[in-house]
Amino acid sequence: MTDISRRKFLKSTALTGAGLIVAPSIVPSHVFGANAPSERINVGAIGTGRQSQGFDMPGIMKFEQANMLAVCDLDAHRAQDAKTLVKNYYERRGWNRPEAIVYADYEDLLANKDIDAVVVCTPDHWHAKIAIDAVRAGKDIYLEKPTSLTVEEGRLMSNAVNASGRVFQLGSQQRSGSQFRMACEFVRSGRIGKLKLVEVRLPGDPAGGNTQEMPVPAGFNYEKWLGSTPYVYYTEDRVHPQKGYGRPGWLRCEQFGAGMITGWGVHHFDIAHWGMGTEYSGPVEVYGEAEFAHEGLWDVHGDYHTEMRYANDVIVRGCTDSKEKPNGIYFEGTDGWIFVCRGNYTVLPSDPQMNSSSQALQASRPEIITEPLGENEVHLYKSEDQHGNFLECVKSRALTVSPAEVAHRSCAVCLLQFIAMHLHRKLYWDPIKERFINDDEANSMLSRPMRAPYNIS
Repeated sequence: MTDISRRKFLKSTALTGAGLIVAPSIVPSHVFGANAPSERINVGAIGTGRQSQGFDMPGIMKFEQANMLAVCDLDAHRAQDAKTLVKNYYERRGWNRPEAIVYADYEDLLANKDIDAVVVCTPDHWHAKIAIDAVRAGKDIYLEKPTSLTVEEGRLMSNAVNASGRVFQLGSQQRSGSQFRMACEFVRSGRIGKLKLVEVRLPGDPAGGNTQEMPVPAGFNYEKWLGSTPYVYYTEDRVHPQKGYGRPGWLRCEQFGAGMITGWGVHHFDIAHWGMGTEYSGPVEVYGEAEFAHEGLWDVHGDYHTEMRYANDVIVRGCTDSKEKPNGIYFEGTDGWIFVCRGNYTVLPSDPQMNSSSQALQASRPEIITEPLGENEVHLYKSEDQHGNFLECVKSRALTVSPAEVAHRSCAVCLLQFIAMHLHRKLYWDPIKERFINDDEANSMLSRPMRAPYNIS
């Protein structure tokens, strides 16, 4: 681990020699006072698109101790929709709250000293920079996954957060899903014997996208939206729908992200790391191959296969889900297997269709997952709500269930696979130095040039 010692992280998460993480799952109600205005956590939403208005803003606003004080978006239409969402939400609850302040630039929102915390839900290429700027401005941060566009940006983000002492939560809400925590507890407690194999199954992304150049819509700061990435002409399928809040095209453009391997992969590989006990590390070998589109606007990977080896000789495979292998995380040991997934749960109606199992937690033998955990087995950090856990930790200053370094490592392992998909050969990785071994070509892909003035400084 670079710059921040593993010892410091293990101490901060109360990791004992037995591998038992102890952390508060519930903060007593008196911590929040009587929800008086002076005790509320004032939150600003940076990025108010599909994920923000459909999931993260309501996820924060449902807690009375939070107050959505401000909204910010480079698309003026979406910012106004977000303001209306806040107003209507609080009116329905019968809570007397001021109208949300609307900002066009996130820097102005961060300058508002009344704002305690931000929820960042922008396109991926903005995540690391805004997170760094937010903690430097003294704000606690809830950041949608993935943490960064590149491994280098993720390292800068994690270092900045941990140097600041601010509270950080990644929007990897599977950490707050009981079946995922239980699966990891059972694996780490040895219920399936010695762990040998982990398989992560994800949906793919279709090719397509209209390449026709279009005029930039009124009220949309497209130049700044591109941020640190190269300037390219505007077309709607490269950005987000101008009508409605369907799944945006930028998710399928490599200029702004890596596709499903980080879009959903951060969720699943985070759980793989949790179950393996490798949240502060990474693989030592990485191989990947994938199908890539040769026409149309959308150029992220389609069907793919990756294989990694960790220092403990556990093999981790990634692949596209299928009828035979449904979406989720499969752990295989010498004495059985556990499979965990979201079941029938979906975050947003516009999420990609996946081959899912309605049974969220399964095992090769029922007793593996039905026998209660014993006192001497592994009990992991228990969170029942990702947004609620963040707000609890803002008050208590405790470590969240998805802190910055864990978040960075979960994203980095996905980006390593993304690099391997493109190079289509085995790569050797040093998880301490965070560099490929004797491979200048692969190391050149750990970062991307940043367009001024949007670079991280």
